[in-house]
Amino acid sequence: MPKTRIVLSFPPSLTEVPLTYHLVKEFDLAINILKAKITPGEEGKLVIELSNGSEANIQAGIQYIISQGVHVEPIGKEIVWNEAECIHCGACTAVCRSKALTIAAPDWQLSFDKEQCIVCESCVKACPMQIIQATF
Repeated sequence: MPKTRIVLSFPPSLTEVPLTYHLVKEFDLAINILKAKITPGEEGKLVIELSNGSEANIQAGIQYIISQGVHVEPIGKEIVWNEAECIHCGACTAVCRSKALTIAAPDWQLSFDKEQCIVCESCVKACPMQIIQATF
């Protein structure tokens, strides 16, 4: 199933327009909101994952929101973890809302699932070894 992660930047005039509703109803897309900061009357940012449709539907949905005045860009950052230097303390797992970073028995070794990561960068700040970085 095709899916894509994008960042939407809304101008103040569009923060109260139900654009995601139209993506669901008109383009049959599933929307997973990964991160949002939208305040009425101010610029808004939304990080979403679009899926549940064909690649053509996803592209048509993206073109629709662009035509409405929303700036769309692919997620350009990724989290890089230096596994060789990791002490597996788990500090990053406590702040990882998406559960991309996990640590569990029996080996208590940290694991990182890039597909689950929403690049919120909370782990970068939490890592006492400073071996987790956000890259462009």
